[in-house]
Amino acid sequence: MAHAPRLVDAVNERLEEFLVDRASILRSISDDLDPLAAFSKRFLSGGKRFRARFCGLGFDAVRGPARDRTGPDAAAERYAVVSACASLEVFHAAALVHDDLIDHSDTRRGAPSAHRVYEAQHRAGGWSGSAEDYGGATAVLLGDLLLGWSDELLDEGLASLRDIGAARAARLEFNRMRTEVTVGQYLDILEERAWLTRAESEQRARAERVVVHKSARYSIEAPLTIGGAIAGGSTRQLEALRAFGLPLGIAFQLRDDLLGVYGDPEVTGKPAGDDLREGKRTVLVAIARERLSAGQRRLLDELLGDPELGAEQIRMLQDTIRDCGAVDEVEAVIAGNTVLAMEALESPDLDREAARDLAELARAVTRRES
Repeated sequence: MAHAPRLVDAVNERLEEFLVDRASILRSISDDLDPLAAFSKRFLSGGKRFRARFCGLGFDAVRGPARDRTGPDAAAERYAVVSACASLEVFHAAALVHDDLIDHSDTRRGAPSAHRVYEAQHRAGGWSGSAEDYGGATAVLLGDLLLGWSDELLDEGLASLRDIGAARAARLEFNRMRTEVTVGQYLDILEERAWLTRAESEQRARAERVVVHKSARYSIEAPLTIGGAIAGGSTRQLEALRAFGLPLGIAFQLRDDLLGVYGDPEVTGKPAGDDLREGKRTVLVAIARERLSAGQRRLLDELLGDPELGAEQIRMLQDTIRDCGAVDEVEAVIAGNTVLAMEALESPDLDREAARDLAELARAVTRRES
C-alpha cells in the first residue's frame, strides 16, 4: 500500500495548516482560548488515520490510482479528498472527546482525556466552583468546536470540485454519517441503562444495532463512500464500497470490543478491562450472557459497570467471559465478516489496485492490538 504514507503525510500537513489558521482566530478573540487550540493540536497529532486511509482508497477504488491523474481538475480533486480525510479525523476527535466524557474515561491514547485535562487546569488555577463541572462543560464545548471545524474542512475541499453533483453526494454521505454516529452513541447509552428491562432474547440484536450505527458505518463504510462520492462514483460503485465497508466495520468494532476487555494498556492507552468498568453492553457481553449459567450471569450483571472494579475482579470477569466461549464466538464473527468484506472486493466495479490496497488495510484493522 505504497500510497498510504503519502496520503497520511498530506492529511497531516492539511490538518496542521488548518489548525494553525483556527488557532490564530481563537487567539484574536482571547489568549484564554490557547488551551483549546493546544489540546486540539496535540490530540489530532496522533491516531492511526484509518478513516482517512479508507476515504482515500474509496476515491481510488472509483477513479483509479493517483499516478494516472494529472491537470488542474486532478489537483482540485486531490485537495477535496485530502480535506475530506482531514475532516474525518477532526470529526473522529470530536466524537472521542464527547465519548470519553460520556464514559467518564480518564485516558485516551495513553494521555489524560479532554475533560480530565481541563479539570486539572481548574485545580491548578485555584478557580472557584467544581473542577469536574468545569472539565465536563469545557469538553462539551471543545467537542462542539471540533465538530464545526470538521464541517469547515470538508466544505473547503468540496468547494474546489467542478463536479457539483459529486460535491453534493459527498456532503450527503457525510451528513448521514454524522446523524448515524450521534444516534448510535445514544443507542449505546440507552443499552447501558435500559438493558435490565429488555427481553433476554433481544439483547444480542440490540448490541449488534449499536455496532452498526455507532461504529461500523462511521468507521469504515462512510469514509469509503465519501471518497467514492468525491470521485463521482456510480450507484453500483458506491454500493460495492458499502458491501465491503459494512461487514468490515462490524469486524473492526468487534475487535475493538475485545480490546476493551483484553487489550494491553501499554498498547491501547486505556486501562485494562476499561469496558467492564464502564458497563458496555457489547456483543461480547451479550454472547457471554447467553452462554453463562444463571448464577454466573447474575454475577456478571452485578459487577459490570462498577467503576471501582479491582484487578482481581477484572481478571475474574475476563476469565468468565473467555471460558464460556464468548471470545471464540466473537472471533468467528469477526472472521466471517472479514470474509464477506473480502468477497465484496471482487466487484468488477472497483479498481483492482485499490481493491488490493483495501484488502491489506482490512487485514490491518481486524488484526490490530490497539
